[in-house]
Amino acid sequence: MVMETEHRGTLLLTGGSGMVGRNIQEHPKASQWHLLAPGSAEMNLMDAEAVRAYVAEHEPDVIVHSAGQVGGIQANMAHPVAFLERNVAMGRNIIMAAQETGVRQFLNLASTCMYPREAPNPLTEDMILTGPLEPTNEGYALAKIMATRLCQYINRENPDLNYKTLIPCNLFGRYDKFDPKHSHLLPAIIHKMHIALTEGAAEVEIWGAGTARREFMYAGDLADAVLRAAEEIEDIPELMNIGLGHDYTINDYYQAVAEVIGWQGQFVHDLSQPVGMMQKLTDSTLQTQWGWAPPTTLKDAIAKSYAFYLNEAST
Repeated sequence: MVMETEHRGTLLLTGGSGMVGRNIQEHPKASQWHLLAPGSAEMNLMDAEAVRAYVAEHEPDVIVHSAGQVGGIQANMAHPVAFLERNVAMGRNIIMAAQETGVRQFLNLASTCMYPREAPNPLTEDMILTGPLEPTNEGYALAKIMATRLCQYINRENPDLNYKTLIPCNLFGRYDKFDPKHSHLLPAIIHKMHIALTEGAAEVEIWGAGTARREFMYAGDLADAVLRAAEEIEDIPELMNIGLGHDYTINDYYQAVAEVIGWQGQFVHDLSQPVGMMQKLTDSTLQTQWGWAPPTTLKDAIAKSYAFYLNEAST
């Protein structure tokens, strides 16, 4: 006799078609919920009345807000109005719809771009709004700060509500963007190394000395943290970083990808090229106190991402 899964309630997920949203939906814990992941045709996040009507009709027990207009540095610099206005509107509309319709549990997903550009590493949650932001993605960062503060203000006005924010570090994984025009560091490395492997290239170029450090977590691990946080939302802090708690050099990432895919050539460094910030590492103290750590090793995460790239992204 097959037992039906006992559902925890209804979870409304925004951004279900994005990398984070799709990883949440395919995580084993997602089956414990009656999960709603409406597309824009069902719930247009830019339309406040449509969002309020959808939330009022479905009465979710918890909302996870992972939607957003996202992009790399070039897109952020070229379209700052859209990155500020659209992300502000999406965050405001879903958060206020939740409050106005009586949703008690809300989990907002933010970004480490909210931290000041010159903040010392590791980045602790109390550093937000203590200094100027990185200019290249300031609009997106301001929108994320707005949503985060709005959740905090709602908690302040009504302590019976749990409107919490998770701040993930850089992510990569299944459903990522591997096109070099749109991809971030790790999927770009996977694409670049795959080309080197298939073309039999003896050398791969790395911009700069490769000593800059980055913290990249597997998106499936963020999904694990999000779904646990949805279960335990009353017990988590109002703001909490979600990350590795350590970082790797750019050279480390290239070497790990080479080992996973089986490329055995040499790396060469172009010291004339820009490298960006030397480090951006989140403090994991609160996350550790909560008792959670990312379960996937770097090489396993790269292997899963590469399998996705081979089977789906490159077709």
